[in-house]
Amino acid sequence: MRFYEDFHVGETEVVGHYDVSREEIVEFASRWDPRPFHIDDAAAAKSVFGGLSASSCHTYAITARLTFESGRDVAAAANLKTELRFPAAVRPGDRLTLVSECLERRLSGSQPGVGIVKSQSRLVNQDDVVVLFMDTVSMIRLRDSAGEYAEESAKESAKEAANDLGDNSGRGNA
Repeated sequence: MRFYEDFHVGETEVVGHYDVSREEIVEFASRWDPRPFHIDDAAAAKSVFGGLSASSCHTYAITARLTFESGRDVAAAANLKTELRFPAAVRPGDRLTLVSECLERRLSGSQPGVGIVKSQSRLVNQDDVVVLFMDTVSMIRLRDSAGEYAEESAKESAKEAANDLGDNSGRGNA
């Protein structure tokens, strides 16, 4: 289980890899997003994509699967915001890699026992082209899950949060 104290600004980790097949793209799209450029090669060749491409829903589902399979359980108290962008298409034969980076962290100013963590995940193909950006802001429990700050941990976390976010008070407003 990963707690607030386990997230460090600038830390990047490879979450996992996934190989995408033509059959999987067509199968997923046939059920959930049956537009011609996801299920028909000839129609896809004439589309803006210039060939068969995975649905954005499928792309996100791959991201969710990689996160789950990684075993990276997080002591999340709440997901405050998730923003998704799909700058490039996923193609049959792509080998995708999910990479996650901690961008910011700070203690909550209104919720004892939790911190706020902002992270970005990138799903990239074998050519290092980003096919998904996922920006997330989450409330993550501190290791002292009883809801009270452990004095030493709170002081250390507050100092780190102030340094990480340029906030001299060590308090945020979540």
